[in-house]
Amino acid sequence: MEQRWPTRLWIVRHGQSAGNVARDAADAAGLPRIDIADRDMDVPLSDLGHEQAHALGRWFARLPADERPRTVMSSPYLRAVQTSQAVREVGGLIEPDRKFCADERLREKEFGILDRLTRHGIETQFPEQAEFRRLLGKFYHRPPGGESWCDVVLRLRSLLDTLSLHHGGDRVLIIAHQVVVLCMRYLLEGLSEEQILAIDREADIANCGVTEYRFDPASGPHGELVLHRYNFTAPLEDEAAPVTAAPDANVAAR
Repeated sequence: MEQRWPTRLWIVRHGQSAGNVARDAADAAGLPRIDIADRDMDVPLSDLGHEQAHALGRWFARLPADERPRTVMSSPYLRAVQTSQAVREVGGLIEPDRKFCADERLREKEFGILDRLTRHGIETQFPEQAEFRRLLGKFYHRPPGGESWCDVVLRLRSLLDTLSLHHGGDRVLIIAHQVVVLCMRYLLEGLSEEQILAIDREADIANCGVTEYRFDPASGPHGELVLHRYNFTAPLEDEAAPVTAAPDANVAAR
């Protein structure tokens, strides 16, 4: 039977962004709103984020040729695209000239009316939404104009269909966002709401932290992707690049 899944699948959060830095500044000052001039999709990497992305690419470049990513799929948001480009620039892909795929299904969770607000801002400007989130939980709460985690899961189900239909036997690198990484774990491992939220509570995913799955033909009736490592930061540590795990700018709404 033809192999349905990629041989290897890496899911990586983008490098530190200017939004991460702006969020920290807003929280430190007790401000209700995060000072970001760009749309969320246009927020670039910080200088440190570029350093992290190049360190990630050099780690991939040191892998044997038959273990390096062949296909890269990225969120269309600038910080993810820049991370993908850095990996390509330093030789992290086995086929650097292969067509780049920016897939909108990998975009950041949309926050609607809560966009750019800190937790303090949400509680003061939209107290009813803070209460709805408390009652429903972060997995099901959908702010007006935004998405719940379930909405992200629904679009990622379609992405998994693409992987299984078109990338069987491939080695695929996905670069996206924290919620996307967690929702992919939820889908690939068949986790429950409580299980994935417990993982989320343990720690934020590091910028350029690597989550890796490997295909195991003996798992399940037809073989499955099995988790090999999660939130792996050695690619940065090996290059002496600082490890950061600050939530994205919209963490209060995440």
